[in-house]
Amino acid sequence: MSDPSTEAAALDPEALVARLITLLTVEEIDTDLYRGAPLPGGKGRVFGGQVIAQALQAAQQTIADRPVHSLHAYFMRPGEEGLPIVYQIARDHDGKSFATRRVIASQHGRPILNMLLSFQAPEDGLEHHDPMPDVPDPESLTSEADYWRARADRLSAGAAGQLLRPRPIEIRHLEARSPFSTRPRPPRAGSWFRAVGALPEDPGMHRAILAFASDMTLLGTSNMPHGVSYMTPGFQSASLDHALWIHAPFRADDWLLYMTDSPWAGGARGFNRGQIFTRDGRLVASVAQEGLMRMRPVVDPDLAAPEPPHPDLRSPS
Repeated sequence: MSDPSTEAAALDPEALVARLITLLTVEEIDTDLYRGAPLPGGKGRVFGGQVIAQALQAAQQTIADRPVHSLHAYFMRPGEEGLPIVYQIARDHDGKSFATRRVIASQHGRPILNMLLSFQAPEDGLEHHDPMPDVPDPESLTSEADYWRARADRLSAGAAGQLLRPRPIEIRHLEARSPFSTRPRPPRAGSWFRAVGALPEDPGMHRAILAFASDMTLLGTSNMPHGVSYMTPGFQSASLDHALWIHAPFRADDWLLYMTDSPWAGGARGFNRGQIFTRDGRLVASVAQEGLMRMRPVVDPDLAAPEPPHPDLRSPS
């Protein structure tokens, strides 16, 4: 039986943020060698955003005077929850303005992710950026957590375990996105997100949390025209690569708008793009990701399908 005090602590925003900070604080175990802790209670495969963020944190430990401006990562095999991840750094270049690092993330002595990062000393330059779209304020929207709590009695036990779990990142979708919906939609979506509590004055941690959150809501954009999701029996989905460009400073505990679209899918892959804006309209990050989209035959639907939700949840709202 679960401990009620532990459950209450998990629901507290400060506790959730503290746990996220701990998760993304890597330990130096030797020169250019770091260890990332596993997510407490995590099951199955490691969330890709966690590996990206920990790898970024490891690389950031090797550069004191330059913020990261871009990273490009390839996922090679799924990480296993419950085990630490080891991050090996290669210092490829340290120039006057730019520096580059390579990171290999490993478990069981096998790489699960390769990442290349570029860092730049701050300097002034010519400026322009896309305008932020005109969207509702986050206060006028329902949080993803509240959306599912209001429908808890209509969820199966398995779905409730996934959708009602307390999370350190709050998300408010511009339009409801039910993973049980089978209605095709255009491949465009948007959501506001932020850490659920105040973060320390550490720009590196804010960048790591942005990297963590940038892997949320993005992959499913390419699924939308096809009426499938990770809940669809026989549908296999996974991130193949992930690229993030950080353009300007921001705070991850202030509301950030994440607009995503998918211009292409084919060959069992879907391509997704994202733009991240601050509330005052600054474009602070851009994202791109390609993911696996594969439909496998379902031999026994009763064994292959997740626990079914209430039939009403198959509608988009």
